[in-house]
Amino acid sequence: MNHSPRLRSLEERHAVLDRQIGEEDARPKPDEAELHRLKREKLRIKEELERLRKEN
Repeated sequence: MNHSPRLRSLEERHAVLDRQIGEEDARPKPDEAELHRLKREKLRIKEELERLRKEN
């Protein structure tokens, strides 16, 4: 698998978003709007990662 700088950057951002989602979800009263935003961004990055991996 080709690990271009773009791919690595997206993988790192995906991992950061995963941690942020976990932290927000663990709060006593999670901010649902923020959770939704984070999950949408994580999905967008996942889709881009999949597209880039298929191209390589």
